[in-house]
Amino acid sequence: MQLRGKLILLALLPLVVSLLLIALAVRHQERELAARERELVRATYMDARRTELRHYVDLAVSTVQPLYAGPQQGEAATRARALALLSSLDYGPDGYFFVYDLSGTVLMHSRQPELLGKNLWGLRDPRGQLTIQALIAQAKAGGGYVEYLWRKPSSEQMAAKLGYVVQLERWGWMLGTGLYLDGIESTMAELDRSASRNIATTLLWIAGIAVFGVALISASALALNLSEHRSAETKLRLLARQVVASQEDERAHLARELHDGVSQTLVSTKLLIESAAERVGEGAAARPLGQALARLNSSLTEVRRISHRLRPALLDTLGLPAALQHLAHEFDEAGPTPLDFVLQGPERELPEVVKTVLFRVGQEALTNAAKHAQAGRVALTLAFEPTGAVCLTVADDGRGFDVEAVQAHPELGLGLRSMRERLVSIGGRLELHASLGHGTQLEARVPAAALAKLAHP
Repeated sequence: MQLRGKLILLALLPLVVSLLLIALAVRHQERELAARERELVRATYMDARRTELRHYVDLAVSTVQPLYAGPQQGEAATRARALALLSSLDYGPDGYFFVYDLSGTVLMHSRQPELLGKNLWGLRDPRGQLTIQALIAQAKAGGGYVEYLWRKPSSEQMAAKLGYVVQLERWGWMLGTGLYLDGIESTMAELDRSASRNIATTLLWIAGIAVFGVALISASALALNLSEHRSAETKLRLLARQVVASQEDERAHLARELHDGVSQTLVSTKLLIESAAERVGEGAAARPLGQALARLNSSLTEVRRISHRLRPALLDTLGLPAALQHLAHEFDEAGPTPLDFVLQGPERELPEVVKTVLFRVGQEALTNAAKHAQAGRVALTLAFEPTGAVCLTVADDGRGFDVEAVQAHPELGLGLRSMRERLVSIGGRLELHASLGHGTQLEARVPAAALAKLAHP
């Protein structure tokens, strides 16, 4: 893994781990908070129910109190009137009063009249609790609350119930009422569902923040990477231009050395040999001197040709079109393949590096055409386009080649790669169109924007 990737990973890991720990902590705290809230709501609900039950029983006791405190003559009728009054008291479909004697016999039950007169001392609820005995024991102890299971009149189902009972000692009664607790259970279930929804929403928010953070870091890393890539590409292009400029400077220096040094020496030697040839006349040394002079002339021509190819003087003095026209003339004279040079559009002054790159591209393309194309005709076109771009095209009707195969081969296409790299270094591009048996067309284009940037760096 590269250093940049490691740095991004080191930035992401603490963020993700921190958010994960925060999520776990939030989930734990919300669950604890939900549990405390549940207990608080349940305790508040139960306190309210207890107070309500005590008030109901106090109301019932106060209703029969005048009868209970009255004279004992005719007490049977008094008790009957008291039971009738209590039977008429209710508060909703599931709110009623009941009366038992202390032996467990039902004296009054407004919602279950079928129990009247039955002794329920041994009755057990589904949990095994002796319900009536527990109620009577609590009443004898001074009154209080008892939780038990009893059939709910509205649903005919067994449900948890909170009862409150008191003792009417003189009559030997247990008077009480109760409230069913299934309402609190549904409330608790709704609280649990609400807490679960809150926890899920919080975790989703944390996950969203995590995704946003990861995306932000990734986007920042991508932007930094693109910025560094552009900077590196710019530096690489500048370096390539500097390499090209350095090569051209060295070529120009070598061309001057050949022209001013070796060429001048050869010219001086030629003059000396010509002078010697005139002196010997038709003697025995005349023939060798003539042969030496011919070879010397050939060497001088070759040195001048090499000097010109290293750095044509026309490129610096008359510009790119003249240098390309001279190059076309040399190509025409060197081989059997004719070459047409075409100049399109009004000539414009180009930056030095652009002239050099396009000339070298044309030089390399014509060399390749001479070596490999086996063409019947070659065309060299320099176009100054209305858009401000400049385009050099070299086309032939030769045998062509497989572009992808040549570019994929590590030992082939060095000239093509060199041309492409030269153009890329100045912001241009190289397009090559070729196929077997259908010729080749090479197009080197430098856009107007690249020309402007090179003209005003």
